[in-house]
Amino acid sequence: MSNIEIRKVETLHELKVFIQFFYDLYRDNPCAVPYLYGEEMKTLRKDKNPAFAFCEADYFLAYHDGKVVGRVAAMINHRANERWKKHMVRFGWLDFIDDIDVCRALLNTVAQWGKDKGMDCIGGPFGFEDMDREGMMVEGFDRLSTLYINYNNEYYPRFMDQLGFRKDNDWVECRIKVPEVTPRKFALTAELVQKRYNLQVRKYGVLDFVKRGKGKELFDIVNRTYDGLYGFSHLSDDQISRLVNDYIRRADLNLVTCVVDANDHDRMVGFGVSFPSFSRALQHTRDGRLLPMGWWHLLRVMKWHKTDTVDLLLIAVLPEYRMKGANALIFNDLIGWYRRYGFKWAEAMPQMETNHGVLDQWQYLEAELHRRHRAYIREIDEPIKKTE
Repeated sequence: MSNIEIRKVETLHELKVFIQFFYDLYRDNPCAVPYLYGEEMKTLRKDKNPAFAFCEADYFLAYHDGKVVGRVAAMINHRANERWKKHMVRFGWLDFIDDIDVCRALLNTVAQWGKDKGMDCIGGPFGFEDMDREGMMVEGFDRLSTLYINYNNEYYPRFMDQLGFRKDNDWVECRIKVPEVTPRKFALTAELVQKRYNLQVRKYGVLDFVKRGKGKELFDIVNRTYDGLYGFSHLSDDQISRLVNDYIRRADLNLVTCVVDANDHDRMVGFGVSFPSFSRALQHTRDGRLLPMGWWHLLRVMKWHKTDTVDLLLIAVLPEYRMKGANALIFNDLIGWYRRYGFKWAEAMPQMETNHGVLDQWQYLEAELHRRHRAYIREIDEPIKKTE
C-alpha cells in the first residue's frame, strides 16, 4: 500500500479515534475482548495517568485515502531506562490492517521519534509501566482473550519478523482446571507452614486496603519481588494509589488472599489477587463502554459470578518466604473460593517463560500452556527491512 499518511494525535477527538480503532478492527473476531473504553482513555490521557511523572509519549494514526488503517503509541519510560541502563523507545497500542507497509510506517515513526530524543533502540509492545499490557501474541490466536492481555491477529508477528525485529522476551499463559479437591501437595504444605512458621491467611476489607495501608503494603511486595524481572521499574506511590482505587477496591475481596507472618506483627509477606473473568461480558458491551447496558453484563460477573472462569491476575511472595511454602497457603485458600463460586477454569496471567519457580507450580494441577506473548527489539539505526 502506498500513500500512507502518519498523523500525530493532537486533540481529544483524535485520541478517541485512536482508541476506537481497536474495536473497529476486531469487532467480528470471536476471540478478541474489548478493553474498557474508560480505562483506555484514563491510561492514555497525560493528565490522568501518574506514569507520566516519569514517562513521555505521543500517539500516531496511519491513514490511507482518508481512512484510519493503523495506530501506535511511542513512549519513553525514563525510570525503566535508567534502571536497565538502556536508551529505549517503546512502542505500544500497535494495531494495523493486514498490510506490512502500514506496520512499517508506524514503527518507522516510533523509531524516528525515539531517535530524535536520543534513544538507540526500539522495543515492545509495552505499556507505560509493568501493570499495563505487554507483549504481542504469537501463539493462542484461537483462544478467548482476556481484559488484561494484548490480542492481535496472526499477521502481526509475521510482519515483525519480516521487518527485522527479534525476540527479546516471551511470556506464557496457562489455563488451569479448578480441581474438585484441593491437591494434597497444597493442603499438606499449607498446614505445615502454618504450624512451623506461623504464617497465616488473612482477608482484609476495602478500608484496610484503601485507608489503612494494606494496599500500599501489597504493592510494595510487588516492587520487591518483581525487581529483577525483565524490564520492571518500581511503582510510585501515585501509581500504587491508582491501582488500589481502580482494582483492589472493586475486587471481590474473598478472591484476594494475603499471607502474613504472625511472628512479625502480621506483616504481609505474600498475596494472590483474582477477578472473575469479564471476557464474555465485555463482548456484550458496545465497544467496551458501560452504557447503555454494558454495566449490567459486568455487574452479573462481579456480583453473581456469572462466568465459569477466574483470572489469577497477580501473585507475589517475598523471596525469603517462597522456600517456606507461602505460595501453598495462597493457592489452598483461593482454590476453595473458586469451588464455592463455581469456577471451572482459572487463567494464569503472563509469566516469563524463564520463571520456572512460578511455572512449576502448575505441575500439581491440570494445566495447559495455551498462549504466548513476545516483546521485540531492534536497534534504531538498523534499517527496517524492505519487503517486496
